[in-house]
Amino acid sequence: MPDQDVRLELLKPWLKARLTALYQEQGWGEVPHGELTPASSDASFRRYFRWASPERSFIVMDAPPPQENCAPFVHIDTLLASAGVHVPTLHGQDLERGFLLLSDMGRQTYLDVIEEQNADALFADAIQALLKLQALPMDAALPSYDEALLRRELELFPQWYVQRHLGVEFTDAQQAQWSAASQLLIDSALAQPRVLVHRDYMPRNLMVSSPNPGVLDFQDAVYGPVTYDVTCLFKDAFLSWPQARVADWLGQYWHAARAQGVPVQDTFAEFLRASDLMGVQRHLKVIGIFARICHRDGKPRYLADVPRFFAYIRAVAGRREELAELNALLDSLPIAAEATA
Repeated sequence: MPDQDVRLELLKPWLKARLTALYQEQGWGEVPHGELTPASSDASFRRYFRWASPERSFIVMDAPPPQENCAPFVHIDTLLASAGVHVPTLHGQDLERGFLLLSDMGRQTYLDVIEEQNADALFADAIQALLKLQALPMDAALPSYDEALLRRELELFPQWYVQRHLGVEFTDAQQAQWSAASQLLIDSALAQPRVLVHRDYMPRNLMVSSPNPGVLDFQDAVYGPVTYDVTCLFKDAFLSWPQARVADWLGQYWHAARAQGVPVQDTFAEFLRASDLMGVQRHLKVIGIFARICHRDGKPRYLADVPRFFAYIRAVAGRREELAELNALLDSLPIAAEATA
């Protein structure tokens, strides 16, 4: 029997017992017959099921140890809820076996529904939710987005994309270019005001819900650069927007952050530069992660979105002369066809 089926057979009796207890706690009577169906999966080892009866539905997270750890999700879920961020309600947990029973925030992500006409309204809601998250005091036991973490993330690009995917080893000159570009990106990130960082605040992880949005996939949160999440929101893995529109949304965020006391750069120009460089750091990391998911985990479909990230990087490098060395490095690698696919 495949490992996932073994997990499912373990999950079913746990879910039945937890639903029985929940129905008793809430005075809902007997647990009706419900269907357990796959809800979604992601690039990690986590997967999700939806248990639904005619009256109500819940989401079940299956996060197999030792690859996954539910404890950060539970901790940060409570933290974000305390700030008024709409996150799943926790109805049951078995951290040792990696099972969580959560409220169901619906079936539509931002990614499912967003388009030119509704983007302004959806992103306005997303900005306000993000500002609630960023206004939290930084007193929880969360990791720091420090130099070591930033560097580890950046090194995913040469390790997994350049060496493993392209089959290329940096020359001494290329390594010097990479080192200089990496240090520039790290220094910029470390110089920014610090807030709680979701680390994957993008339309795929925002649910269309009431109140809007419902926020998911926050278990990797850290304290770090203020531009990280808002840049992630508008420079997404799965859809791109015209630069002028992104700049307008970033301007709305910057003004709202200053009005609400969230620490941002003193001028919009400084904020935009920090956002640009933060985006390049993330995009290089994600290209490396997508290559790793392909070659280590056997999930090649994520590589189809690599050209989008190269396009983001090239657009920024074209207007930021301090990224000239990174631009030259990318020019010297055999990625032109893939990056424009």
